[in-house]
Amino acid sequence: MAGRNTLVRSMHDLGLAAWFGGTLMGAVGLNGATAKAKDPAERLRLSSLGWARWAPIQLAAILVHGTGGAGLILGNKSRLASQPEARTNTKVKLAVTIAAAAATLYAGILGTKISKHADEGGKGVTEPNPDASDELAAVQRQQRILQWVLPALTGVLIVLGAQQGEQQRPVAGLLRRLTHR
Repeated sequence: MAGRNTLVRSMHDLGLAAWFGGTLMGAVGLNGATAKAKDPAERLRLSSLGWARWAPIQLAAILVHGTGGAGLILGNKSRLASQPEARTNTKVKLAVTIAAAAATLYAGILGTKISKHADEGGKGVTEPNPDASDELAAVQRQQRILQWVLPALTGVLIVLGAQQGEQQRPVAGLLRRLTHR
């Protein structure tokens, strides 16, 4: 993969953009809007339906991002071998990606549990009613935190990707100067 990595870089970035944007929109837009439904049971039901419709797209986004990331690692293996800071960034990025994927999976599991208790309703999607079952209340409390952890983790991945782009600048310029003499 010497030279340009446009395809895998685009896959990496577009997948991450969809993953980040979807989690942030879900927490702010979907959960926020459905929390305003008049019927408490509708709050949980509608949010669960929205997240279920998004799940296949989110899975595709994660897979596209991961495939692009693997392609970038392969395409930049010589740079990674010679630049310790690029290796460190890649290792940190891989760890954060794994954490974000695990958190996404866990959020999906929690969402399925919320969906099964939709008839109990809620003050909001992630705020239990006072008479909610212990199971639903516990799941909603966890989801309240996780809905913000996901955009935070994927946001960190965006920053690490930007840092990697900056790390390539001096090397690219040096190579250009050396090859055009």
